[in-house]
Amino acid sequence: MNEKEFDLIIGPNKKIDKALKEVWQYKDLFYFLAWRDFKVRYKQTIIGALWAFLRPLLTMIVFTIIFGKIAGLPSQGETPYAIMVFVAMLPWYFFASSFQEGSNALVANSNMISKVYFPRIIVPISSLFVNFIDFLISLSILGLLMIYYQFMPSINILLLPLFLLLAAAFTIATIFWMSALNVKYRDIRYIVPFVVQFGLYVSPVGFASEVVTNQWRFLYSLNPMVGVIDGFRWCILGENVVFYWPGFILSIVITLFLLVSGYLYFTKTERKFADII
Repeated sequence: MNEKEFDLIIGPNKKIDKALKEVWQYKDLFYFLAWRDFKVRYKQTIIGALWAFLRPLLTMIVFTIIFGKIAGLPSQGETPYAIMVFVAMLPWYFFASSFQEGSNALVANSNMISKVYFPRIIVPISSLFVNFIDFLISLSILGLLMIYYQFMPSINILLLPLFLLLAAAFTIATIFWMSALNVKYRDIRYIVPFVVQFGLYVSPVGFASEVVTNQWRFLYSLNPMVGVIDGFRWCILGENVVFYWPGFILSIVITLFLLVSGYLYFTKTERKFADII
């Protein structure tokens, strides 16, 4: 009886249902990577996790002085300018930090990727866990800020998880694209910080999006973070915010497009990561 030789080829599942099932099978690896990143982030730092509090707070102070005091830009309704800015900081830093870390995650874990098979999609997405913890810390600081200003949040705050989900979807979409591109084109690591810095100023973080004239408002919403930030402000500031629904719908459409196309591109190039990383 002739012996037959077989080649066992393990490849990524392109179908979303099978891919999710495979990710669930490797959930322990996801927890390990997320917990490792959490411990490494503030290791050998003097004040540790307090950076999650200081970074948005200091940015809020700078933006309040520049846009609120010097430039004299209006707040939204009777909302204190500092609260309006800090509310925008919540989704922005969640996106910006996850985007920067996730975009470089595959390259940073090249040794593991080149030696053993597992769903590569786990590596960049795990960055969201650490930044979600930072998000919760910043959210608690917002509560203290509201107590200081004696500002009562809107009942709309119950819908905040939906807008956080939109922020996470947009973040994952951009991570899919940039992490996969970064494996092949290492120039991406220089582009990512520029995108984050530029995005901070073109997104309505330090000012209300209402300052953009109506004729440009829809075009301005091509940046999905505009819809996310406006949504956060609508949830927390309530009637002080005039929600721009056409722009929000556009943000959802663009996010879904980037998410689907990014996932398809990631899975298409995934099989080559170990060879070129």
